[in-house]
Amino acid sequence: MSDDLAWETLDSGIDYRCPGFDVRRADVRLPDGTETDYHHVEEVETVVVLPFRPGGDEVVLIEEWRQAVDRVNRGLPAGGVEPDEDDLEAAARRELREETGYTADTMSHLCTTEPVNGIANSTHHTFVARGCEPASGQDLDDDESIRTLTVDYDDLVDAVRDGEIRDGRATLAVSRYELD
Repeated sequence: MSDDLAWETLDSGIDYRCPGFDVRRADVRLPDGTETDYHHVEEVETVVVLPFRPGGDEVVLIEEWRQAVDRVNRGLPAGGVEPDEDDLEAAARRELREETGYTADTMSHLCTTEPVNGIANSTHHTFVARGCEPASGQDLDDDESIRTLTVDYDDLVDAVRDGEIRDGRATLAVSRYELD
């Protein structure tokens, strides 16, 4: 079934490639017949983890340098799904361990979102991890600068509510968790 809002893609190709994402150009025809071009960012699927310590009162957060905004960002462990990974929970467990050194007793899917679908094809799969304990050191990628910390969950909720946490993945995960 065709939707009268749909754009027709006439041609498409990658204009720019770099580690982490591509920029795709598409020549499109709009519903009114206008032909134009449209660019968007293509990324691999991402997993995001809201990790609770045993007892559920504390969560594990990361502080990471974010060059795009020129500051340290406080947020949740997250990362891209590897090309050979088809198990999203396993990818979430891997990212939690790599970025924090923690492992989880249980992991459950919270939600799947398209956080910036006006400019990117990003899909984020958010998981809740419970019973998180330190198990090893971090295993960071070459371009990651990450510090791990634990905070009281209620303090995290307050930081999201007060705008102290600006990371979209963390804000969305906590907000969605609070709605469940």
